Amino acid sequence: MIKFNNSWDEYLSNEFSKGYYLALREFLKKEYATQIVYPDKYDIFNALKITDYNDVSVVILGQDPYHGVGQAHGLAFSVKPNIPIPPSLLNIYKELNHDLGCYIPTTGYLEKWAKQGVLLLNTVLTVRANMANSHSGKGWETFTNQIIKYLNDREKPIVFMLWGNNARSKKMFITSSNHLILETVHPSPLSAHNGFFGSKHFSICNKFLLKNNIKNINWQIDN
Repeated sequence: MIKFNNSWDEYLSNEFSKGYYLALREFLKKEYATQIVYPDKYDIFNALKITDYNDVSVVILGQDPYHGVGQAHGLAFSVKPNIPIPPSLLNIYKELNHDLGCYIPTTGYLEKWAKQGVLLLNTVLTVRANMANSHSGKGWETFTNQIIKYLNDREKPIVFMLWGNNARSKKMFITSSNHLILETVHPSPLSAHNGFFGSKHFSICNKFLLKNNIKNINWQIDN
């Protein structure tokens, strides 16, 4: 049984006995035994372990983990300390600089956001080395759909930042008028100029949180 040691245990414990998850678990056991898979199996659920269900004020949805050596550690868009900043995250930093005046840091480690209530959730939580989307369609999407549904049910408002098609596919599960949905293209260099840059999602987010008496996110990542 997976344990998060916070409120997610109450909501997600039943998922691990469902047929789709048992099939996913068997797939992952084989993958981790025979392939190079990211992140480390002990880091798969870090987003949920760090950001308690009751503390979530913002959700940033990614696609699947980074598939390069030493990058992924269970938080969407984040890389471990001392790892070069990936292009998509650099574009996020550029938008933060333009939107809120945050300086661009030299680290891509985003745990500071997670500890403030930003759930950095990928739609798929594992990936084979150097093979983007290699674990899509194996069951993770069902698991992360359930996470979004539980968050949607919450009365306390949440800002959902949906960047790119994978993230925007979850919009159908966000039906409560309590929440704010911000959507645009993915921050990848291939698409960022088509709407991500200039979207001002971070300032819009903080204004919404303030309006609902929820503590703002300090988006500045320190070096």
